[in-house]
Amino acid sequence: MDISMVIRQDEHLAIRGGPPIVPTGLKRRWPDIRPEDKAAVLAVLDRGELTGVQGVEATSLEREWAARLSVEHAILFNSGTAAIHAALYAVGVEAGDEVITTAFSFSGTFQAILHQAAIPVFVDIDPATYNLDPSLIEARITPRTKALLPVHIHGMPCDMDAILEIARRHSLTVVEDAAQAHLATYRDRYVGTLGRAGAFSVQATKNLSGVEGGFVVTNDQEVADRAREIRTYGERIDEGDDLGGWYFRPYTAYSVGWNYRSNELSAAFARSQLRRLDEYTEIAQRNGRLLNQALGMIPGIAPPVEPTDRTSVFHKYRVRFDVQRLGLSVPPVEFRARLMAALRAEGVDAVLWHTEPMTSYPIFQTHDGFGHGYPWSLAPGSGGVNPAEYRRAIDLLDSSLIICDEVHPIMIQPVELMEAYAAAFAKVLLDPGALMAD
Repeated sequence: MDISMVIRQDEHLAIRGGPPIVPTGLKRRWPDIRPEDKAAVLAVLDRGELTGVQGVEATSLEREWAARLSVEHAILFNSGTAAIHAALYAVGVEAGDEVITTAFSFSGTFQAILHQAAIPVFVDIDPATYNLDPSLIEARITPRTKALLPVHIHGMPCDMDAILEIARRHSLTVVEDAAQAHLATYRDRYVGTLGRAGAFSVQATKNLSGVEGGFVVTNDQEVADRAREIRTYGERIDEGDDLGGWYFRPYTAYSVGWNYRSNELSAAFARSQLRRLDEYTEIAQRNGRLLNQALGMIPGIAPPVEPTDRTSVFHKYRVRFDVQRLGLSVPPVEFRARLMAALRAEGVDAVLWHTEPMTSYPIFQTHDGFGHGYPWSLAPGSGGVNPAEYRRAIDLLDSSLIICDEVHPIMIQPVELMEAYAAAFAKVLLDPGALMAD
């Protein structure tokens, strides 16, 4: 698409009273709820069995997700955060251990580490992929380091060969946070299946929607067993156990555990959605690549990269801008606000998803929740995180925004809407300085 032909030089910005360029009525809402989804949920209500770790919907969903990824085990949880925590527990992360992860992710990543009374240790990002930079990992490794927790942010796979090689040299375990990366691939293998364990989310906004929920996936029987143990109060309920009825279990606790189990209604909805995940993935990739091509033609705009050895699923489509290349001398956050307002006036769903990296959060200075003793007392140095060390993550979030919001995400939108969004970018950036005029 030649976006230079879509608009005229003299067309007024919608934010200045001109006509919006994005037609109304094109946006499609998420989750994509169809009659078969409703029937699946109603069938659970008719059956009357709404919960239980051996429920027919939960166990069927586990088998189907394991089969889709070609892994031995998929264990269903009530959230992606619970799944990350369970994976860390299952691979042997203990209180006081250090887990190295990225500075840029959702807080569920580091909270899962804290739930295990372990210490999150951060590295800055690769500015191209927004994932953790493997070249920075080894400087953070100490005798307390137990695991690496890469995050495939926005559906873009990390450089897993480099990460796995570092883990091998230092005898560390790799747990993948693939919460946003269903069916994303690294060298023709699905992310989440490359480390010793992987964790997915099936919260309602994810490419695979299950209302709320998550998975631990693994090929390691011991990891699977321990993940199941922590899921239900430390009880040992093996896959396929006959519990004498959906409502019964022995209740014998063998370890610390949580109430992390899912439910039959969410599982039934996720099973129905899973049957269309390939369709949604194809739409997301088509739309992401269309936008990449179109926005890449605009000077000063940097769409997401997709390295040749990886496939992104574009869970979130983040667009970066360079104020200097746009001919401006203003703070990026100031231009970001003006750009977002202009795009929204044109009908584009332009939003923010995080305005600061996790390393800037107050918790890493106050240590609120645990206090100033254990495990913080074991953390490197004073135990505080210096936000200024994560300049790349800060710069990314200051100079970027997300296109397509969680109500109208990229994986369900028609081509015509993406073409209109690209045209809106071209329109508002014909004269970037005009956006800064009062």
